[in-house]
Amino acid sequence: MNDIGQGTGSAAGSKRKDARRNRQTLLDAAAAVFVTSGVEAPVRDIAAKADVGMGTIYRHFPTRADLVIAVYRHQVDACAEAGPALLATGPTPHAALGRWIDLFVDFLVTKHGLAAALQTDNADFETLHAYFLDRLLPVCTQLLDAAAASGEIRSDLNAYQLMRGVGNLCIGADSDPRYDARRLVELLVAGLRQPR
Repeated sequence: MNDIGQGTGSAAGSKRKDARRNRQTLLDAAAAVFVTSGVEAPVRDIAAKADVGMGTIYRHFPTRADLVIAVYRHQVDACAEAGPALLATGPTPHAALGRWIDLFVDFLVTKHGLAAALQTDNADFETLHAYFLDRLLPVCTQLLDAAAASGEIRSDLNAYQLMRGVGNLCIGADSDPRYDARRLVELLVAGLRQPR
């Protein structure tokens, strides 16, 4: 009887694992489509990218706002988890910070259009903004502190200021092809270096 119970538990665990993997695939596909086409991209484009039917997307995310919120949270989590990994594997703390800022810029590009998609529900938007700050400020602080402790960068900038500056540099990048926000962000990160 225990064998049957264990088999059932294993099958249920396997189904949950498959469901999580399918959800991750959908979120990754939606994020990629949002980067190229914005949050108003047709669901059929997301379904094609994920190689699933549109019904599968609607089963997981009944409304566009549900999908946008899930992508946003998924990308915040991925960005938060990347920070410590980059710090552990990067050649220097400053290099890890630069790579993390690149990921943060990618996230900001995906976030474009979020406010419009959620305009009917300010509470959701405010909750997401708080989630964003709670998850990403500590990671950015850890990276800044490590780079400052190594003597690579100046120590008079805090994570909120840096993230806000990067965010401000990214505003309008999608509406003006002559504007290269990523280049300006690279200059900002390079400018953090300690004068020699």
